Amino acid sequence: MTQYKRLGIDTSKAVFTLHGIDQQDRPVLRINLRRAQMLPFFKKLSPTKIAMEACGGAHHWARELIALGHEVNLVPPQYAKPYVKRSKSDRNDAEAICEAAGRPNMHFVPVKSVTQQAQGMVLKVRETLVGQRTLLVNTLRGHAAEFGVIAGKGVNQVGPLLIAIERETAIPSEAKDMAALLGRQIEELDARIKELDVKLTAAHKANEVARRLTMIPGVGPVTALTLAIEIDPVAFESGRHLAAWAGLTPKEHSTGGKQRMGGISRAGNERLRVLLVAEATSVIKSAIQPGSRQMTNWLRNLLARKPRKVAGVAPANKMARVAWALMARGEVYRRPAAVTLATVA
Repeated sequence: MTQYKRLGIDTSKAVFTLHGIDQQDRPVLRINLRRAQMLPFFKKLSPTKIAMEACGGAHHWARELIALGHEVNLVPPQYAKPYVKRSKSDRNDAEAICEAAGRPNMHFVPVKSVTQQAQGMVLKVRETLVGQRTLLVNTLRGHAAEFGVIAGKGVNQVGPLLIAIERETAIPSEAKDMAALLGRQIEELDARIKELDVKLTAAHKANEVARRLTMIPGVGPVTALTLAIEIDPVAFESGRHLAAWAGLTPKEHSTGGKQRMGGISRAGNERLRVLLVAEATSVIKSAIQPGSRQMTNWLRNLLARKPRKVAGVAPANKMARVAWALMARGEVYRRPAAVTLATVA
């Protein structure tokens, strides 16, 4: 068969579009394959460079093709998009993926193992259930407010709120029944989340990298596991590279020699960014307490210049850089000298 320099694949659930080039970068293959035809086709090929977008199902197909002896590169979708010619189509997408993978400065997504994906799924399912619980709690509080029953924020306030609704004689029985239904749903989600927390605690204790990462002030087990499971330090040149990939650096719109910096870019892994910013905010809240060991000269100067919520992004950026250093070098976190401060404006 023809020896291809590189193959680009536009994946989908049923139909896969292939674009192949020869050693002179000329297109020599443009075909569509059904799902059942994929592996038989690539079994006949000699080891070839294959490029795919890092989208749904990409890691599965990457593992299958690597097992056949091929070299697979996963291209981030936003990096392939600039190479799409005119209108979007499966053939144009496959060609763009093939072209993007050939750029010398292209960054690729590391292929995840089955174990990595399974462990990551536990984290993602927990996040989904927490989101569903938050939705139901807010729904219950909103409906209760329509009948004049007000409750504080938080899952712990659900029980007292349900009791208050049940005792309120002005609320019709239909509304009380619906409130009780929401309460049972919240209780069931609570039980499922606690089951997943047990799994995550066991996974955290078994993961040596995650245990070292929790030594960083503010980094909890969930964030540490997310970093240990989903981040390959080899894929990043430095801690700054990881922080920029996570969207913890300003967007830049500079021209004419003038540097213009905007808000954070919100690129990369949204879930990791949210976790880091939330934990950085908790570190600041703890640091401003009198006698706290979390306060450092760097953080004190930062809080003197910026509001707390704005300042929360900088410690999150620093957490990401420190986490990369610990993962890449196998080191243990060393706490900087603390500064005792009675109050911080």
